[in-house]
Amino acid sequence: MRCDDAGGVKPASLVLLPMALLAGALALAGCGERSRLELSGAVADWPHYGGDAGGLRYSPLTQITPENVSALRVAWTYRHGDVSDGRGGVARTSFPVTPLVVNDSLYFCTGFMRVIALDPETGKERWVYDPELRAREAAGPYPLTCRGVAYWEDPEADRGAVCARRIFHGTRDSELIALDADTGRPCPGFGDAGRVALREGIGSRVPAWEYYPTSPPVVVGDRVVVGALVADSLRVDAPSGVVRAFDARTGALRWAWDPVPPGWQTTPGPDGRVYEAGTPNVWAPMSVDEERGLVFVPTGNPSPDSYGGQRRGIDHYGSSTVALDATTGEVVWSFQTVHHDVWDYDVASQPTLFQLAGVGGGAPAVAQATKMGHVFLLDRETGEPLYPVEERPVPQGGVPGESLSPTQPFPTHPPPLHPTRATVEEAWGFTPIDESDCRTRIASYRSEGVFTPPSLEGSIQYPGSAGGMNWGGVAVDPERGVLFTNQTRSAAVVQLIPRADFDRLDPSAASYPDELYPMHGTPYGVKRFPLLSSFGAPCLEPPWGTLTAVDLRTGDVLWDVALGTTRDQAPFPLWFRLGAPNLGGPLVTAGGLLFIGATTEKTFRAFDARTGEEVWSRRLPFTANSTPISYRLREDARQFVVVAAGGHGWSQPGDAVVAFALPRR
Repeated sequence: MRCDDAGGVKPASLVLLPMALLAGALALAGCGERSRLELSGAVADWPHYGGDAGGLRYSPLTQITPENVSALRVAWTYRHGDVSDGRGGVARTSFPVTPLVVNDSLYFCTGFMRVIALDPETGKERWVYDPELRAREAAGPYPLTCRGVAYWEDPEADRGAVCARRIFHGTRDSELIALDADTGRPCPGFGDAGRVALREGIGSRVPAWEYYPTSPPVVVGDRVVVGALVADSLRVDAPSGVVRAFDARTGALRWAWDPVPPGWQTTPGPDGRVYEAGTPNVWAPMSVDEERGLVFVPTGNPSPDSYGGQRRGIDHYGSSTVALDATTGEVVWSFQTVHHDVWDYDVASQPTLFQLAGVGGGAPAVAQATKMGHVFLLDRETGEPLYPVEERPVPQGGVPGESLSPTQPFPTHPPPLHPTRATVEEAWGFTPIDESDCRTRIASYRSEGVFTPPSLEGSIQYPGSAGGMNWGGVAVDPERGVLFTNQTRSAAVVQLIPRADFDRLDPSAASYPDELYPMHGTPYGVKRFPLLSSFGAPCLEPPWGTLTAVDLRTGDVLWDVALGTTRDQAPFPLWFRLGAPNLGGPLVTAGGLLFIGATTEKTFRAFDARTGEEVWSRRLPFTANSTPISYRLREDARQFVVVAAGGHGWSQPGDAVVAFALPRR
């Protein structure tokens, strides 16, 4: 019996009750012995969004283990109060942030773009910065989102000088803000009173909700690099996906990479600067290789997402991993994960940098996870695949005016990690009634695998545009050479609607998860909705959410388990371990644990990293659609595991930062 099972002893009869209670008491006593603090292990903070600049999501801490994790308890909770459910004309908030722990402080941002610093061991508030967000209106398809901030220490500044240590932060007002990390005050020498406007060259008539940073900037040398979200499927001439680097001290523009094909000719605007409309944007987290002076950017697909007949080749860098020279912004190499993407399979995951003996000959590597369930292992210096990538024929016959790629790249090491069949034979239901309903629904749509093109009759997209893997990315244990990832397994239907018919529809009548997008400037609008039964459950066989471990040396799957239950989506007692759709990422520790929230239920979990067995869980006040972190700041201190719980679109918005630790003994 595991320690966390002791409280759940269920005797077969009252006759066995005393024996069961005695066994439970003995088990708990043993658990108390095993939970004593071990103070001889490593000390580490969490200075970057992904733990390190390369996004490993790995902690070297060993105080918390599979043997004592049952004793893990809430150490402190902080509630920031920035919550909106979308009523009253204010946008709905989400809280998918990954905090930083550096400079003896814990830093994070909220949906209303406030930045908050806490004491990492007590949760006591140190300072709050409020940018007084102007763009708070409930417009556009997305909630107010801030995934994180970046930290930088100026090696040329005097110790104790104002802004010698800085927090960089992007907001929905399309501003890049620099704050003194010790006080939270804006840095006076950066831009205009600590702010740099990000709308220059983008277009003055772009609504605030259509263009702004959601993922944290990255800092390399003395340059702070930032991308931005561009709203999906609205129009051909959507804002540019330009990536820019600013001087970390002054805010002056150092370079701009406009993701247009090589040789593309642009016409400067009245101010002498213009960035090409409709180019792939970089909304997801970036990574940095300081030693090689490289910034790794994951790109989206060009606008609009579901029809590419008018792109004129502008998707050269679409749905790709691109390595940029950190000094100049020039492209060093690029690798495309989807050709001519019309599925919204943009690269949502942070490129993860690692180097392991036995993987690609020990070359410095990049692991790029994608929404299709593909993980591409690339040479970090050249972008060449470390293992064969096969160009395989994919379905053709798109809508009139479309020009599809005849092949798509498929990795072989590891092979694809997500199933692709969504046929009548795969229909599933709780009862014969809803299974029959799903069979009928599947049969009415086109379904030929992962790259079935959008169609007029409606095409099943599996995985859906949310993944597979999404911005939660992967975690890599560099000691064991194992990659961990969570995925959603849920299909969607994508239907292109001729312009005249679409223009008679009312897009405002559609509500998530049913979506209508106009794709102005094309012959079509698009309708997208989940493939659900009449009972409201996914039509394909569970698990609907998974957690997977992959041996990077062999490419083999070590284990694959269901992640999540139907709790918080179905009434009691219909709580089944069928896996759940998930957004957010995993954390792996040297102590042998994998921590993750991510699902549609208000639960935070720990898994044994070697076996995939769930060994601990705790309920949270809201869903934790974020990536947890871990830190231990001194040799006499406890190891903390912290997660942000505040929902993300599909669940109740919230505002909790929750820290867990072992008891002091």
